[in-house]
Amino acid sequence: MTVPLTLISEHRSFGGTVAFYRHASEACGGEMRFGVYVPPQAAKGPVPVLYYLAGLTCTEETFLAKGGAQRMASELGLMLVAPDTSPRGAGFPGEDASWDFGVGAGFYLDATQAPWSSRYRMFTYVTRELPALVAAHLPARADREGIFGHSMGGHGALICALRQPGRYRSVSAFAPIGAPMQCPWGQKAFGGYLGPDTQTWREWDASELVRTLRQPLPTLFVDQGTRDKFLTEQLRPELFQQACAAAGQPLTLRMQEGYDHSYHFVSTFMEDHLRHHAAALNG
Repeated sequence: MTVPLTLISEHRSFGGTVAFYRHASEACGGEMRFGVYVPPQAAKGPVPVLYYLAGLTCTEETFLAKGGAQRMASELGLMLVAPDTSPRGAGFPGEDASWDFGVGAGFYLDATQAPWSSRYRMFTYVTRELPALVAAHLPARADREGIFGHSMGGHGALICALRQPGRYRSVSAFAPIGAPMQCPWGQKAFGGYLGPDTQTWREWDASELVRTLRQPLPTLFVDQGTRDKFLTEQLRPELFQQACAAAGQPLTLRMQEGYDHSYHFVSTFMEDHLRHHAAALNG
């Protein structure tokens, strides 16, 4: 049985429509929300779909409000889908005690530790449940999917692609957490959601996953600002770059001089990313 969607709001945008929905989620054990941009080309038939995963503290509204993607998505005929960054209202002790763990910080993995394992199953949500809902309710081509994201969401985009070779035709990221096992954000999240066994952490670390690929993915496209305050301690793009080089995985890593971690950076290079995805999704 198809899970129903409840429309929260709808807005005309560049000839298409931005809409926000809520629905019951089996994967996350409660209500989840997502935003979508449907381009004008969808009036004539299904269009390719590009999933965007946002970063720490963000919601399903952040990207569609700040990313500056709708104009180019309208031109290129891409549907944009942006889920929330975690379950909300679970009532777990400490779920909203810090900004980098719990609410707004699901890290796009499936937790294995109680109580998080009952609700924090964002990988299953993003890669299975949400695409099934999009296919059932929206004019999306399920055979033409791409994925990208920012910061924690850049990490999410990379692991979604690396754990499912062949699933996504295109992958990119803005300032991703490139080696979460080797940074404070990742260590805190993995320890809480996955427990103390660091061997299990490797299944959710892009720099570790790329080493186990049997065949390369399409070229990964990453932009990183040189004035990002999280660059050296949290993001560690050089470690992901080294892992890709060792594994023979094509990677385009652009270090953007003077740019920081904000959506001013993301929106500046959004057109480049959308054109990168459109070349694969519309080809």
